[in-house]
Amino acid sequence: MSLRRKELGRRTRRILLAAGVATVATPLGLAVALTGADAVRKRRTTDERSVPPHEPLPAEVDGNELTTYTYGEHLFEDMLAAIDEANDYVYLVTYIWKADDVGRRFKDAVIRAADRGVTVCVVFDGFANLVVPSEFKKFPDNVQLLKFPTIRSGLVVNVRRTGRDHRKVLVVDGKVGFVGGYNIGAMYENKWRDTHVRVRGVAVWELQNTFVDFWNRHSKRHQQPLEDTGSPVWNSRILAARNEPSRLVFPVRGIYLEAIDRAMHHIWITQGYFIPDREILSGLLAAAKRGVDIRVLMPEASNHVVADWVARSHFGTLLRGGVRIFLYQDVMVHAKTATVDGTWTTVGTANIDRLSLIGNYEVNLEIHDRGQAAQMERIFERDLTNARELTLDEWEERGVFSRMAEWILEPLHPLL
Repeated sequence: MSLRRKELGRRTRRILLAAGVATVATPLGLAVALTGADAVRKRRTTDERSVPPHEPLPAEVDGNELTTYTYGEHLFEDMLAAIDEANDYVYLVTYIWKADDVGRRFKDAVIRAADRGVTVCVVFDGFANLVVPSEFKKFPDNVQLLKFPTIRSGLVVNVRRTGRDHRKVLVVDGKVGFVGGYNIGAMYENKWRDTHVRVRGVAVWELQNTFVDFWNRHSKRHQQPLEDTGSPVWNSRILAARNEPSRLVFPVRGIYLEAIDRAMHHIWITQGYFIPDREILSGLLAAAKRGVDIRVLMPEASNHVVADWVARSHFGTLLRGGVRIFLYQDVMVHAKTATVDGTWTTVGTANIDRLSLIGNYEVNLEIHDRGQAAQMERIFERDLTNARELTLDEWEERGVFSRMAEWILEPLHPLL
């Protein structure tokens, strides 16, 4: 009897182990298959599509000049001009820095600045640039370089060691700062629809302090710390929300939850990857229930096919709850923006997904200003002309394969 019980116990453990492996392997296997099929599709497709070259939109906020960019070529020209005009320092951090014509222009610009005596500090993420040639990632000694490590010790057991450096920030001389969704590369000049803002005025400190704090915490021993000046202005209408895993601080999620909770009229969100957690999803549904006009704009097909499929697991709940979903056509929309009630706006680097909101190093500007909100609404309405609305009727008519794929991939939600 004892032997039978032992054999039964061994069989049970084997069954449970097999079930556990299948539970993990099934969604991962499907994710790999989808990624492979999407890669083949992309190789077979010649993509000549581009985004409209809309001019940057200005606004004055609390004595600061804001400029909002939706066309990469315009943004890159102004960023390069700012670097070339630098007299004191250049702080640049980017998630992706491609080794193409645009990437080389930026590399040449920061080297020129360093050669004329400007302090140049550059940060890029090691993992995001694994495929970039190693030679391109080498800089002269007069450029202070911080490659955020691809793999860090303690990654598995210490939550403070998780997260990528997903920020895209440029600060020059404390006078001008840029932040938003644009990485550095030729494809972002006119093939992706993204959003960046430029700040001129005392609010540049918000972005500068973001860079300084990160540099002083993560730079190497041989690299000099940067000056931490303290804020010149309190109660500003432009504030930086900075996610910092090393400090277990994730305020970007908080500003979204607060804005959604306060909304009375409308919430218009543009996201490259929209995978809301339970609290954000509940907040949006509660706002819709009280009559708030909620619209979410995202790509019909993003550059990450698995993220698209995982996002679909929430579509039914959102649509039945009164949230309207618009799918941007033909090109990738990569912006990370929202505007609420014609008053509140955020533009930055964080997506509404787990990786950005409670994982990566991110920075979003939180802006309280009707003028800037009006410009963001103008951009949103313009984007809707290149989007189609996904209706509940269409969603409920989707096929069996789609439903099964969504169900299988839904467990990957916490990983994206």
